[in-house]
Amino acid sequence: MKIHDEISFFERVYAIVEMIPRGRVTTYGAIAACLGSKGASRMVGWAMNSSHKADPTLPAHRVVNRTGVLTGKHHFGSPGMMQQLLENEGILVIDDQVQNFSDVFWDPCP
Repeated sequence: MKIHDEISFFERVYAIVEMIPRGRVTTYGAIAACLGSKGASRMVGWAMNSSHKADPTLPAHRVVNRTGVLTGKHHFGSPGMMQQLLENEGILVIDDQVQNFSDVFWDPCP
């Protein structure tokens, strides 16, 4: 996947997040790697932290850390909202961690 360099990094992150299928999750690192910036997971996290203001319809709840932990949950208004959104899509979350992570993981650039 090639997204034009003229688009800001955050916009490129959001373009990938928009493609995450319902009932699947991806990681900050997978998005960074897909954008050709393998070491930029933290920057992807910053983009996700700003995503609610940039585009409230973005499925930001589908982005988790490399082990499936809901590290961004505090950006969803209430502590349980991110989990609820994932569970509404059929993803099992226990103790803030996606279960069967390898089964629901979606690689944006396979």
